[in-house]
Amino acid sequence: MKLKREFIAHDTGTESLLVPAGGAGFSGLVRGNQTLGAILALLREDTSEEAVTAAMRQRYDAPEELIARDVKKALSELRRIGALDE
Repeated sequence: MKLKREFIAHDTGTESLLVPAGGAGFSGLVRGNQTLGAILALLREDTSEEAVTAAMRQRYDAPEELIARDVKKALSELRRIGALDE
């Protein structure tokens, strides 16, 4: 899975933004924290949920089950708006 080309990820330094472009099929703006930004950065390349979770575990000092839950939630929301190419 990876982020669809119709979505542009931008990091402002304090928050992460995901903006649909062209024929994305979603109109709106997704705002998130730096954790979402890290997930979006990983989704620039083809990857898996497990690989994203593993990368986040290396980046953040938090319990594995908490990281896995947060990654699953973020990916679920990205799927809901049609931002993932799977």
